[in-house]
Amino acid sequence: MSAVGKNGTVGGAEHDAAMTTFTIIPSGAFSLREAAEFGFGQRTAERFDGVFRLAFCVDGYGAQVGVELRQDPQGVHGIVHGSGQQVDIPAVRSQVARVLSLDHDAQGFADVGSRDPVIGRLQAVAPGLLPPLFYSPYEAAIWSVLSARRTGHQMAEVRRRLSAQHGRVFDLAGQRTAALPTPEQLLGVGEFPGINAEKMTRMHAIARAALTGRLDADRLRSLGPEITTQEMLHLKGIGPFYASLITIRAVGFADIPPVDEPIVRELVTRLYHLPEPCTPERFLEIADAWRPYRTWASVLIRAAASRLDSHEPSAIGA
Repeated sequence: MSAVGKNGTVGGAEHDAAMTTFTIIPSGAFSLREAAEFGFGQRTAERFDGVFRLAFCVDGYGAQVGVELRQDPQGVHGIVHGSGQQVDIPAVRSQVARVLSLDHDAQGFADVGSRDPVIGRLQAVAPGLLPPLFYSPYEAAIWSVLSARRTGHQMAEVRRRLSAQHGRVFDLAGQRTAALPTPEQLLGVGEFPGINAEKMTRMHAIARAALTGRLDADRLRSLGPEITTQEMLHLKGIGPFYASLITIRAVGFADIPPVDEPIVRELVTRLYHLPEPCTPERFLEIADAWRPYRTWASVLIRAAASRLDSHEPSAIGA
């Protein structure tokens, strides 16, 4: 992935015209529509109107930004709204690239489709679908605590209200979009409707961990997925499921096979015409052809398998 854009800082009120732009040039097939319409975690799947709106805490937690993303044949273009803050635009651009999985060589993923006809078929019906990630391990960990033993829809609304009241709100292409409170802002929230005392205590612990650098995405990526998952388990309120969620869907590792996800194994059983249910061992054998994109291939299977129903099933595995 190569990227070009304006460096510097931005300032001004939320509705000021003072904005800074950047462009990310994908190295392979990429669809901003697929990213925008991919719902997971606190992000709802909404119909794409040409703009993907992001609002998040910038890595390092010194600022929050709103970003309008648009795509044309020249690349993915971002307009950054900084709302009076000193914003590191290269850092924002880098973080957006990670969120969109554009910090990897997507051309290599096309090679996986050439090696494996099933993945190739899925890529054909969902061209440019790459896994969108949480904005950061910090935001993923906060969501993990919020959503534990609660419905995702209910807690997404709680997160939205928390962000609007204690974070920062941006006007992005005609829509108001709120960024989660920074760790420092969150530590100033004593209580909030919909968040019980235990959850708030755990969220405060995550905020303190973030401020010490324990949730820094670059640091965690350098540690590798196994150590990252173990470190996430040390956060109070984060069990094995959510530790894996943070590792896979926030840090940005592209080659972690989700062996323990039964839905993915069920889909592999169907797509690969296996005579019996796919075991973890058989899954790893099949997934070996997806290296070094086993995470991406697994997300593609789960997200796009249903689209094959309207295509020729005989082509699967041919």
